[in-house]
Parts: sequence; structure tokens; C-alpha cells
Amino acid sequence: MGKLFVVATPIGNLKDITLRALEVLKSVDTIAAEDTRHIKKLLTHYGISGKKLISYHEHNEEEMAEKIVQILEEKDVALVSDAGTPCISDPGYRVVKKAREKGIQVIPIPGPFAAATALSASGLPSDKFLFVGFLPNKEVEKEKQLSHYVDLGYTFILYESPKRVVKTINSIKKINQDADIVVAKELTKIHETFIIGKPSQILEYFEKNPDILKGEFVILVYPRKSQELDIETVLQEAKKLKKEGKKTKEIAILLSQKYGIPKNLIYDKIVDLDV
Repeated sequence: MGKLFVVATPIGNLKDITLRALEVLKSVDTIAAEDTRHIKKLLTHYGISGKKLISYHEHNEEEMAEKIVQILEEKDVALVSDAGTPCISDPGYRVVKKAREKGIQVIPIPGPFAAATALSASGLPSDKFLFVGFLPNKEVEKEKQLSHYVDLGYTFILYESPKRVVKTINSIKKINQDADIVVAKELTKIHETFIIGKPSQILEYFEKNPDILKGEFVILVYPRKSQELDIETVLQEAKKLKKEGKKTKEIAILLSQKYGIPKNLIYDKIVDLDV
């Protein structure tokens, strides 16, 4: 019975490969890669040859998981993604799951992870954080999720494409205009860039520098800290809005946006309010 090595590879700079990862890539006969073209560049750079390369991706992962497990019955296999740590916002977990179901040993070979890399250099609070990855495409669902993450009150991390990054920052501005944001681009590469500011400042930067809207982005958001809740002011405004016919949930959202206070805190205060 072989072993499945889950191998993290560089997210940009080829020098970020670990010695242990190189040892594994040299020792295995088979490498399962999301895109074989990416792993070939890495193998060529480090003079590693003679490996059987097989491709798995989101469209064939279920089928390829079976084939990879068959190989694992006799030989070791290294699992890699296009960049960074496999299975995190990337295909691979089905392969790992199938291997574990068959009793095959799975060994992680740690290394680069774009979210952690960006967070470490962001200057945002990192004692507690949430890795979100990619948000839904639909605007309504995206804003619903963003509102939830803002309510949590600690740093959360998104991945975004160049086509959607401006829309996503606009959505964040709509929900929490005073959030502290760090946008990281081209991590570990020559043109590595960190853009720091409030949502409006980030959008202004993009408007003045449209050429930067290429490649993949990591967006880190630290919601505005909750203000001291002036309960009397909130209750008076809530009563007025209730008299106008607005529902409790709608009132909580409106006052949350006005005062920068998580809407769940406001909702708890006004849910039983009589007018």
C-alpha cells in the first residue's frame, strides 16, 4: 500500500518550495496535478524528471479519485494543486477523502498558503480570523454572506478574480464603509502589491490604476469596531421606524449601517419593542 502526500507548492516565487516537498517530489513515481503544465515548470526548475503526471481538476475529480486510489494500492503518489496548499479553495479533497476511506495513509507536506501569507503582512488583527475563499457570484447572496462576516467582528479573508474585485469592494463599502481593508496582489512575485485603506480609498486606487486589475487577489477585511451602544437613541429610532411599518429585521439592518454596530446586537435589543 502506497502513501498519499499532499504537497504544498509555491504561490509565485519558485524558491518558496520546502526541502521536504522537493524530497517527496523526487521520491514518488506519480504526481497528481490540477494542471500538469504548472507542475512541469516546477519540476524542470529543480531538475526533477521521469515522473508520471496525471491531471485531476474540478470537472473530473470524482473519476480521477478512483484512479489515483488504484495507483496508491501499489505506489506512493504526490498530490499538488496549481499553487499553494492543495484542497483549500482548490480541488483535491475528494482524492484525500477516497484515500482515507480505503485506509491509505495521507501525509501533509506543509508550505505556502496565500491567505496566511497575506494576513501575516497585512497589519490587521490576526488573533482570530475567518478564511472564506470565493464568494457567490449572485450579488444578493454575496451581500448576505458579507453582512454575516461583518457581524462576526473579526478579520475575514476572501479570494477574488480581477473581473469581480471592484464589485466585491463596492459590496463591502455598502455594508461597512469604515472597514479596514488590505488587498494583496501578486504575492511573492516581483510586482507584489499591498493596497491598504477604507473601501472608498481602495476603489479610488483602482480607478486611478486600472492596469493593476489583473491576476488573482486576496482581500482581507477587518470590520469597523462596534461603537458603544446608545440604547436610548437606538430604541427611539427603532420605534419611529416601526411606526412607519418597517419590520424588525429591516430596522436592524438600517440601524446597523447607520451606527456601524452588528445588526444582531441591535435586533436583540428591539425584537420585543412595543410601539
